[in-house]
Amino acid sequence: MKQPKDFSDKVAYELTMTFRWFADTFFAKRYGHRAVVLETVAGVPGMVAGMWNHLRSLRNMEPDERGWIKTLLDEAENERMHLMIFIEIAKPNWFERYLILLAQFFFWNFYFVLYVFFPQTAHRMVGYFEDQAVISYTQYLEQIDAGAIENIEAPNIAKDYYGLHYDATLRDVVIAVRADEQGHADVNHDMADTFKKD
Repeated sequence: MKQPKDFSDKVAYELTMTFRWFADTFFAKRYGHRAVVLETVAGVPGMVAGMWNHLRSLRNMEPDERGWIKTLLDEAENERMHLMIFIEIAKPNWFERYLILLAQFFFWNFYFVLYVFFPQTAHRMVGYFEDQAVISYTQYLEQIDAGAIENIEAPNIAKDYYGLHYDATLRDVVIAVRADEQGHADVNHDMADTFKKD
């Protein structure tokens, strides 16, 4: 995990750990349900940042020279697919579905303002979010390996999306999702570093 170096990084890290505290408090070791809510929130930053970069390209009548628009929108789509997969696994109840709506509403507005005025902090925060997601999915794997969580058959949507074998299990899904999250962490930390250099 990338260590915070300046004030912007420290703000991003503290915001991340605050959100992490809420996730730990509400869901503890109910990793499937935690994934449903967190993946709903995780799908917001890529869409917000992709949209903002798209609009800036239109306003300035300049191409997306960094190639960030597609990268960010692809990230949002990937997180959406994670959500679709974990809905099949965790089967969220009405309360969790309501919580998803609230979380998405508040986080969309929060992240939009953060991204418009402090894009470096916003990308760094997403990098830290994804670092924490990697930790959570690693803990999820440990629980599966320990037998505390049943290693059920992977849902068909996960098999199709990741091209998994017909007898793939939850463990295979978690490994694939964790790899995605690591990739998102690296990309967002790199984007934050780009803003810092600029």
